Amino acid sequence: MQVTQTLNEGLKRQFKVVVSAADLASRFETELESIRGKVNLNGFRPGKVPTAHIKRMYGKSVMGEVVQNAVADAQKKIIDEQGVKLAGEPKLTFSEDQDLFEKVYSGKADLDFAVEVEVLPVIEIKDHSGISLTRQVVETTDADVQETLERMAAATRSFVEREEKAKAQDGDQLVIDFLGTIDGVAFDGGTAEGAELVLGSGQFIPGFEEQLVGAKKGDKKTVKVTFPADYGAEHLAGKDAEFAVTVQAVRAPGEITIDDELARKFGLENAESLTRAVKTSLDEEHKDIARQRTKRQLLDALDSLYSFELPQNMVEDEFQSVWRQVQADTARAGETIEDNEENRAEYRKIAERRVRLGLVLSEVGQKADVKVEDAEVTQALLLRARQFPGQEKQVLEYYRNNPQALAEIRAPLFEEKVVDLIIGGAKVEEKSITRAELMAEEGEEAAPAKEEKPKKAAAKKKAEKAEDGAEDEAKAEKPKKAPAKKKAE
Repeated sequence: MQVTQTLNEGLKRQFKVVVSAADLASRFETELESIRGKVNLNGFRPGKVPTAHIKRMYGKSVMGEVVQNAVADAQKKIIDEQGVKLAGEPKLTFSEDQDLFEKVYSGKADLDFAVEVEVLPVIEIKDHSGISLTRQVVETTDADVQETLERMAAATRSFVEREEKAKAQDGDQLVIDFLGTIDGVAFDGGTAEGAELVLGSGQFIPGFEEQLVGAKKGDKKTVKVTFPADYGAEHLAGKDAEFAVTVQAVRAPGEITIDDELARKFGLENAESLTRAVKTSLDEEHKDIARQRTKRQLLDALDSLYSFELPQNMVEDEFQSVWRQVQADTARAGETIEDNEENRAEYRKIAERRVRLGLVLSEVGQKADVKVEDAEVTQALLLRARQFPGQEKQVLEYYRNNPQALAEIRAPLFEEKVVDLIIGGAKVEEKSITRAELMAEEGEEAAPAKEEKPKKAAAKKKAEKAEDGAEDEAKAEKPKKAPAKKKAE
């Protein structure tokens, strides 16, 4: 086998491989002799089938296997001799001359093909001790717990129908039928019957709920509103609309009570256990948000610290993954994203960042001999399976029988360990803030920048969350009951 390098440019390598006809013939004869002792054919004793007979029956398939093995050997030789790590599967190019290929299979011509690969860049690990990070620390107060309990109680409280002629007030629940029109024409999704709306909840677009304050059971109202300019459904954004509303019922809210009955609604024994559970949940929420912010700071610092050529096949694969996710997210939100060069360039930068950071974290982890134990993978796998009640067994079997899927469980565990390793060697300053400050910042991070186009802002934010490799836990929004509902921000 002769391997000759024909290109060495950046991370790209190309090789010409020639496997002589004599080499193929030798491999072919060796393989025939190997199967000769295993073949059982009627009329022949085991191991006594003539080679010529085996060649007539199995020659073409055996030569096919010989060629495949020769190609695999060539790839291994390239990797071993070059001492490099591949950034993806090699690209093989064979002659399109069918007659020549038939001669190769019959052992009358050399096997000649080209191998094109991209290699991983050599990354020199920088000194991370100069990285400065801020870790936010939030102490969960009794007031935080009480506010959460009251919100939970308000969400589960009952509503009692008011007297026949009672006027609706802020906080009341209305049961309404409505028909929405624009320029006198009904639009898709603008109709509902028996819809429940709590006045003042901000559930519908601005101006809708306010016009129903003072309404009585049986009233018919014409509600005039203007859809926000950044409304998710582009065909409604900025349009003036009218809703013919019929009030079927006016209900007063019941009292907010934090007691054992409320606790039982959430599967807990009593109010005391509910209070403890809420505090624990808030503590975990604060730590999780604070950690993700510290991690984002770290990844931003690493992204600025490292600059090297990226394997374009990895960038392309990552870009396609990001782009598909963006399209899915926008479609789920009732939005669209233009498939143009500007948008693609924007998301390609995100893909480049993800590839760069992934390579850096991988190199740091390997150099530091970071390990993910099987027990850790098993625990993460069990958590994943519990997300599919009733299908736990099938989920576990799927991952255990699918090495690539199991690697997707292991990868984020490895990433988190490497992140913790780097944070441990960086300069970390703790900053105490309140829950209100923490959540205010969270809201600011989630809101689209004012200068961005509304139709792509939400998708951009989701893609940015994925820049750091952190798992995106955002849930798909529930289908809107009607376009009158307020656009999720």
